[in-house]
Amino acid sequence: MTRIAGVDLPKNKRVEIGLTYIYGIGIKRAKKILQTANINPEIKIKELKDDQVIGIRDVLNNEYTIEGDLKRLESLNIKRLMEIGSYEGRRHRLNLPVRGQRTRTNARTRRGGKKTIAGKKKAPRK
Repeated sequence: MTRIAGVDLPKNKRVEIGLTYIYGIGIKRAKKILQTANINPEIKIKELKDDQVIGIRDVLNNEYTIEGDLKRLESLNIKRLMEIGSYEGRRHRLNLPVRGQRTRTNARTRRGGKKTIAGKKKAPRK
C-alpha cells in the first residue's frame, strides 16, 4: 500500500484519481502534480516505482498545503472571522448557512432536523 502525506492510497486506481484521496487535492491539482513530477496519470498506484512516489512527495511538500496543515489553516480563518464579528463569522457561530442560502425551508443539515409538533393528533376522549 502506497502512503503519501499520511494517507493510504488505493492500489487499483489510477494515480490521478488516487491522489484525490488526500485532503486538499482535487482532480485538476492531481493532474498538475503528476505533470510536474513527469509521471503518466494513466498508470495504477501499485505500478508506481519508489522514485516516482518520492517525486510526488517532493512536489507536495514544496508546493502545496495539504491534510493537517490545510485543515488547521481553515479553522484559524473561521476563528478569525468569528472574533472580528463579521457576517460570515456570526453565521458560523450560530450554525447557519454562511454563503447566502435560504433558511426558511431548507438548510436541514446545518440547522438540524425537523422539530415541529403542530397538527399532532390527540387521543380520542371516552
